[in-house]
Amino acid sequence: MSNDRSYLDQLQDYYAQHRILPSYATMAGLLGLKSKSSVAALVARLKLQDFLEVTPDKRLKPGGRFFERLLADSVRAGFPSPANDTQHDMLTIDEYLVERPSQTVLVTVKGDSMIDAGIHPGDIVAVEKKQSANVGDIVVAIVDNEFTLKYLEREKGQFVLRPANPAYPIIRPTGSLEIFGVVVGLVRKYK
Repeated sequence: MSNDRSYLDQLQDYYAQHRILPSYATMAGLLGLKSKSSVAALVARLKLQDFLEVTPDKRLKPGGRFFERLLADSVRAGFPSPANDTQHDMLTIDEYLVERPSQTVLVTVKGDSMIDAGIHPGDIVAVEKKQSANVGDIVVAIVDNEFTLKYLEREKGQFVLRPANPAYPIIRPTGSLEIFGVVVGLVRKYK
C-alpha cells in the first residue's frame, strides 16, 4: 500500500485541482504507470479499500474514504515535545464534524462579536439545525427576523444571547427568539 498511498495522494491533488478524477490514460501519465493493466490493478485495489467507486455510467468517483486525512498525534501549544513518526489514524472532516448531514449547514461568520470564543470573521461554523439548545451552547438564533451567532444564556428566567466580545451588548429579546441551530464545529483557513 506504500506506493498506493503515494498514488492516492496524487489522485487527491488532481481531484482538488480539477474536481474530477482522471481517465485511465491520464492516470497512467500522471502516476508514471506503464500500462493500462497496471492502472486497472491500482483502481481495483483502491476500490477494494473504498477510496474509489464507479458511477452507473462507469466513471470513477471518490469513494467513502477518499477524503480521509492523516490524523497526526497531538502537538503541544506550550513547550515542545519529542517528535513521533509512528502510524497515525485517518480522519474525514465531514465524519468528524457532522453527525446528522441532513440537519447540518455550514455558515460563514461575519463580525467579531464571538472573537473571545475563538470564532473569527471568515470562519465557517458547522451548525446542526434544531429548535432547542442548552444554556451555554453557541447558537445561531433568529431575533426579530435577523440571524445572530451568540452564547445562549438565561437571565432572570428569560433566554438572552451573550456575545463573546465585551464591545457588544447582551441581546435581551423583546420580541421573538428562535433557535435555528447549535454550533458543533468550526473550520478556519489560514492564508
